[in-house]
Amino acid sequence: MRRLTLAIVTGLAIAPFAAQAQDAAAGGRVFNQCRACHTIDAGGRNGVGPNLHGIVGRAAGSIEGFRYSANMQEWRQGQTWTEENLRRYITNPKDVLPRGSMSYPGLRNEQQLNDLIAYLKTQS
Repeated sequence: MRRLTLAIVTGLAIAPFAAQAQDAAAGGRVFNQCRACHTIDAGGRNGVGPNLHGIVGRAAGSIEGFRYSANMQEWRQGQTWTEENLRRYITNPKDVLPRGSMSYPGLRNEQQLNDLIAYLKTQS
């Protein structure tokens, strides 16, 4: 009985950390929501939104030939798409760029967000 209690307590203590793991394959499925506006192929075209290949670590608003919103043009100065910036933007784009043109309401599911960022990191 004592071992069972210890196993349950240990499992409960570890569970919150396990939910934070990143799964790039699952993130690829989450990215399907983004495909309506974005491509992610190397050298791929821009859609309604810019191509996201290599987004992690890239300077914000830097895709040549893409017409960014005035709000993005103001914000992008000195900004890089770090995991932290992507997390904040993907969670609620209007929180970062209130006058931006991205119509996506945001991804609030923490696990899906972790998975999506893991997938984006593999696409560079």
